[in-house]
Amino acid sequence: MTTTPTPLDRFDELATRILDGGAVTEADALAILRSTDEELMAVVAAASRLRRAHFGNTVKVNYLVNLKSGLCPENCSYCSQALGSEAPILKYSWLSKDETLTQAGAGLRGGASRVCMVSSGRGPSDRDVDRVAEMTEALKDNYPDVEVCACLGLLRDGQAERLRAAGVDAYNHNINTAESHHDEIVTTHTYEDRVDTIGKAKAAGLSPCSGLIAGLGETDDQLVEALFALRALESDSIPVNFLMPFDGTPFEHTWELSPTRCVRILAMARFVCPDREVRIAGGREMHLRSLQALALQVANSIFLGDYLTSEGQAAEADIAMIRDNGFVVLGAEEPDAAVAEHDPAAEPVIRRRGAGTEVDANA
Repeated sequence: MTTTPTPLDRFDELATRILDGGAVTEADALAILRSTDEELMAVVAAASRLRRAHFGNTVKVNYLVNLKSGLCPENCSYCSQALGSEAPILKYSWLSKDETLTQAGAGLRGGASRVCMVSSGRGPSDRDVDRVAEMTEALKDNYPDVEVCACLGLLRDGQAERLRAAGVDAYNHNINTAESHHDEIVTTHTYEDRVDTIGKAKAAGLSPCSGLIAGLGETDDQLVEALFALRALESDSIPVNFLMPFDGTPFEHTWELSPTRCVRILAMARFVCPDREVRIAGGREMHLRSLQALALQVANSIFLGDYLTSEGQAAEADIAMIRDNGFVVLGAEEPDAAVAEHDPAAEPVIRRRGAGTEVDANA
């Protein structure tokens, strides 16, 4: 007896096509993004097949170190560090080498295997590149297995090669949005400027890391456009950020994303770029909320702890979320099952409120 395929089967069939060597079309990507709530788990299950085929049950943990905060001359309207931003963020010039080692060490001890060293600004001077090169060399002397990703803005000729020679492994420069939407969010540099920097990093032998920010007023078609551009750029890792609408920026009070839409965006990234590192990045706590764990079935990478100018959830909670969902941190030994099942923070708490007491109920 034959069975009639259901609408939910289409996503599984799409995953099979990709695993057999095919690729999604833009129409396929739009169908994923526009899937219904009824179809959400079918989308996740199909995307999870791709995720596990390429990355198994591992999660790559990354840690951000903000080397220089604020004081940026660019007018990226989503950014709390941008020209004109009145967001009450920390502002400081370059961390010292020792301060950088202290901050990076905290993340590595917490479970991270990649340190992302970021500085605000249009792009680094040659002196800045030398400073980051020195930090990288010191970091690798102390932690020989660490991966280092630099994110310093637009690169000039020769700077990527200097970073590579110092041991930098990857370079991040996000396209952030579709080319057709770029000029709506920033005017002090062009989309081509960003693509040029990604090209310089690739040519120097640095692993290209480039992603996007969802929730910037883009259309569904523009989200698809951005992801297909990242596939064409051969970005090895794709951070998917969700707009954090800081007060004091042009995007304050902008709330376009729901948890389920964020999951669909991540799933679309997995279908379009099935063998690339898809990273749940900034804004996951406020937008994915209780669906963060579900998103790990699709994405294979997260940032640990805090971001550049905002705080994330506790690092211990991130590691527990990874463990509780049957995943292991990339590069770490798989924990003993008996130990992993017991979380001291989850001990029962005796009720002292509500019925039978004079304290308000937890309701």
